[in-house]
Amino acid sequence: MDELELLVDLHRGAARQGPGGEAETKLALDLARVDRSRPLRIVDIGCGTGASTLLLAKELNAEITAVDFLQEFLDELRSRAHEQGVLDKIATVNCSMDALPFAEGEFDVIWSEGAIYNMGFEAGVSAWRRFLKPGGKLVVSEITWLTAARPPEIQAHWEREYPEVDVASAKLESLERHGYSPGAFFVLPRHCWTEAYYHPLLSRFEGFLDRHGQSEAARRIVAAEKDEIALYERYGAYYSYGVYVSGKVGE
Repeated sequence: MDELELLVDLHRGAARQGPGGEAETKLALDLARVDRSRPLRIVDIGCGTGASTLLLAKELNAEITAVDFLQEFLDELRSRAHEQGVLDKIATVNCSMDALPFAEGEFDVIWSEGAIYNMGFEAGVSAWRRFLKPGGKLVVSEITWLTAARPPEIQAHWEREYPEVDVASAKLESLERHGYSPGAFFVLPRHCWTEAYYHPLLSRFEGFLDRHGQSEAARRIVAAEKDEIALYERYGAYYSYGVYVSGKVGE
């Protein structure tokens, strides 16, 4: 297996492929003030195995298009949607988020939790805007500095991993510049990283290594994940995911 295949195997069985939580998804949905009185068209971009997709399907009268570039994650999502009785509300599309096959003004809501960094925040909010109906809502979470200054180690780490990392005010300015009106913002709390993501991840390491014969490639992946967890334990006060809720304007 190559590195991507190993990462898919490690993360496919997880409820989440990044920090988040049901209460936080519901809060973002409430803050977006979507019109629940009518059927909605929603796209969840970078959906992974579908934590947010499944919750939106349960909460709303909506047709939801779930997008991910990994078919294995979409297969898992469909299996979970069937088990939870919402498969009829969900369609899956296997493609890259920077090559979406949608029409202009197709969706009432664009949703993306913990995924827009793959394309870059600036590029993502700019490119996706055309798929929203006038007045449509954009809900994205994005790695965000929580303080004006940070220790050099964590500053260097995130600037190396994701050069667009910035404070919330810069992200809000970017949304405004690309034709959105920011409506709400909040920060994912610590439990979204620890209880919801890192603790379940830690519990899967032993089985993952055994499945792959304790191979060097598998051990490298586990070591990298443990390094990421250690950084959060040390510096989690300085960064988190910010959840940005905004509306399309300027028609």
